[in-house]
Amino acid sequence: MPYAAISYRVKPGHDEEIAEIFANFKRVKRPELRDAEGQESGKLLGTAVFIDHDVVVRVIHYSGEFADIARKMAAESGVHTLESKLAPYLAEQRDTTTSEGFGEYFRNATMRCISQLSVETLSAQPTGV
Repeated sequence: MPYAAISYRVKPGHDEEIAEIFANFKRVKRPELRDAEGQESGKLLGTAVFIDHDVVVRVIHYSGEFADIARKMAAESGVHTLESKLAPYLAEQRDTTTSEGFGEYFRNATMRCISQLSVETLSAQPTGV
């Protein structure tokens, strides 16, 4: 199952306020992802959020197509609530009020993946690595 990471810059010195915002975030009620035609395409399996000074990274564990995550998140009211509470702490503002704006932010903030290892990939690993 793949992972993705979304990063964004925040104003330094607000780690605790940002941690509280994420601590009060309500998980989406249904983890299913849907494609553009509305067909089930995967699931959100889990997330984790990390902060260090002026960088926040959200790691997303999912099955299916990455593009369908942005579509799901853009439709979730809890995500919009989190975004509005987070806005004062962002180093650079972004428009996530529309599905298009959220999708653009999501694409632009995605970090380049250079390695994904899991139990599933263990047997495919060359020995001695």
